[in-house]
Amino acid sequence: MIQQQLKNIQSLIEQAKQTPAHQVEIIAVTKQLSVEQTRIVLDAGLQHLGENRPQGFLPKVEAFGHEPVWHFIGSLQTRKVRDVIDHIDFLHSLDRMSLAQEIQKRATKPVKCFIQVNVSGEDSKHGLAVKDVRDFIEQVKPMDKMELVGLMTMAPLEASREEIKQQFHQLRLLRDELRENLGPEFKELSMGMSGDYELAVEEGATFIRIGTALVGSLKE
Repeated sequence: MIQQQLKNIQSLIEQAKQTPAHQVEIIAVTKQLSVEQTRIVLDAGLQHLGENRPQGFLPKVEAFGHEPVWHFIGSLQTRKVRDVIDHIDFLHSLDRMSLAQEIQKRATKPVKCFIQVNVSGEDSKHGLAVKDVRDFIEQVKPMDKMELVGLMTMAPLEASREEIKQQFHQLRLLRDELRENLGPEFKELSMGMSGDYELAVEEGATFIRIGTALVGSLKE
């Protein structure tokens, strides 16, 4: 079942891409799966896995080590940094200076980080306001335990497809502006989930975070 779901998603990604050179990595969101179910995901050929809570993530690290590429996609509490930071390859939720300072203090090696941006301005969403991203980057740049690779956002649950697409477009424009100063390595866009990943790919997403549409059948 998961192989067919993956094939369907890959087909839709190919249709949504604007150029053949556009590379899109699928992050299988395994946060609600057991260790045994996560093994099925890995056996299906998916190597990028997304987790959002230390208590669900750490048993899988113990089981699989660094066989997967680990993405921490949830908001990371400052007090939990020491538990997870050296086990992850990507953090998708760098959104405040206290978190950056704790990563700088606790990490023994650099971790690739997406800056989370609250493009929609919703009070319920984590992330920096668009207007604050540049200043935040200037403060974080001297810290050597964070490799800034791009931007992440989450679309509102209650929004039209056109509104969602516009917010993804806004994140891409911001990435392009920042890239002029940060260099070509600041190229990634983490945006799009099960309900809107095609819109995200159309707007240049390089990482999409897919849970239900990909691994939902494993939870049944």
